[in-house]
Amino acid sequence: MSWYRPADVGLSARQTLAEWGHGARMLLHLFTLFGASFKRFRLVRDQVFFLGNHSLAIISVSGLFVGFVLGLQGYYTLQRYGSSEAVGLLVALSLVRELGPVITALLFAGRAGTSLTAEIGLMKAGEQLSAMEMMAVDPVQRILAPRFWGGVIAMPLLAAVFSAVGILGGYVVAVLLIGIDSGAFWSQMQGGVDVWSDVGNGVIKSVVFGIAVTFIALLQGYEAQATPEGVSRATTRTVVVSSLSVLGLDFVLTVMMFSI
Repeated sequence: MSWYRPADVGLSARQTLAEWGHGARMLLHLFTLFGASFKRFRLVRDQVFFLGNHSLAIISVSGLFVGFVLGLQGYYTLQRYGSSEAVGLLVALSLVRELGPVITALLFAGRAGTSLTAEIGLMKAGEQLSAMEMMAVDPVQRILAPRFWGGVIAMPLLAAVFSAVGILGGYVVAVLLIGIDSGAFWSQMQGGVDVWSDVGNGVIKSVVFGIAVTFIALLQGYEAQATPEGVSRATTRTVVVSSLSVLGLDFVLTVMMFSI
């Protein structure tokens, strides 16, 4: 007797496609609510504060220590080739191109994404979303859309803070501790980092990651089962799916940016 039936495989594939289609419709709906969300800018502003300001501490501390490590590792690597003065360029390019957007998105998923999922899931478990629908209020427009656009706005700002603090950390290690010339550190960085191709690509990545992570967190909370176990499972899925999505999108975006 076979351990699976073709009908079970077909049902599973159909359910997966239905979930993807529902997610795509939800994302499109959130994009169409851009204007309606910013008519009540206070709601979006509050979410930017909640998601961004409350994540600022972990982003800053993580960026500082990543900068420390990059400055130290970069110095010992470049010293072999007599280019230790270029450690500033190495730190800046590593942060603005890759590490800044990626690590910020992963930390954002663990800090803000789980908070969004738990909040929406508890609202669903408490039947608050159903009560809004009974009062002819669209919960997607009133609850999800402001949080979605708040996360999209907060993510690039946090990535910029991460990169800036990381560069400062690299400066502390390379210049103040190791003794590299300060002028060489900054001049190599200014001469080698291009605003459009390097910083611009990092901003694009951070915006895409912000859309992906925030949407996944909201969708998992909105579709969570209305039980404590369902909310906890949805919170776990938010971290796992968001992390894998960020890493996969980073590869796709890097290939696209360097092939154009």
